[in-house]
Amino acid sequence: MTSKPLTPREMQVLILISQEATMHEIAERLYISYHTVITYRKTLLQKLVVKNTAGMIRRAFELGLLKIAA
Repeated sequence: MTSKPLTPREMQVLILISQEATMHEIAERLYISYHTVITYRKTLLQKLVVKNTAGMIRRAFELGLLKIAA
C-alpha cells in the first residue's frame, strides 16, 4: 500500500492531523511554515495512496501507523 516508509517528520504531521490539528496549528507546533505542512500532507497522501485526509487516517490505521489511545 505504501511504497516508501514515512519519515519521522511525516509521522509527526500524520499524528497531529489525526488529533484534529489544523495546518496552521501543526506549523506552529513543529516550528515549520504553513506551506511546508501542506507539502508534508501532499507527500503523505501520495505515499499512502489515498485521495483525502479521511483516507489518509483510515490507511494509517490499516497499516498500524496509528493506534487508538486507551
